[in-house]
Amino acid sequence: MARNDLSPRWDRKMQQRLARGEAAALGEMYDRFASLVHNLAHRVLDDERAADSVTREVFAHVWEHPETYDPKEGPLRSWLAEVTQRVAVQRLRDREALEQPLREERESTVRRASVAARADYIVHSMPAPLRAALDLAYNQRRDYRQTAADLGVTEDEARRRLRLGLQLLATAHDAGTPPGYRGAV
Repeated sequence: MARNDLSPRWDRKMQQRLARGEAAALGEMYDRFASLVHNLAHRVLDDERAADSVTREVFAHVWEHPETYDPKEGPLRSWLAEVTQRVAVQRLRDREALEQPLREERESTVRRASVAARADYIVHSMPAPLRAALDLAYNQRRDYRQTAADLGVTEDEARRRLRLGLQLLATAHDAGTPPGYRGAV
């Protein structure tokens, strides 16, 4: 690039040509600044296709709104970089806004699967009398009296087994914290 190509005078002439609707002016500007715009967009988005899209959007904006550039405010190059930054950051925000619900859904699925796996482990590792009492109460819909009768134990013993089994199962939600831990008082 020749030094006079980057002068404020060149910037003013380019803006005037664009304002008159000269397609050749847009072509010259694209040839000169497309790599700058694309590289800035790619740096922000880290995505080749998105950077291509931002580049097209920036030059479409320049074509449709040449009056938004004011040569008194600074060089055309700086203005293009600013427009590119603004468009790329907005694209990044839009992408993150779309990805957030998906990320939350995946985290929720992983959390539920983790709790289910932990509950399964707890049920299979608890003593057989507790497991039998929970099976009767949960799967066969027995109350503590029916559970006691089916197991041949007292009602107090059936309540104790059910309470202890449920307390153990409740720890499945507290993955990473020891059973009975309540934090600092």
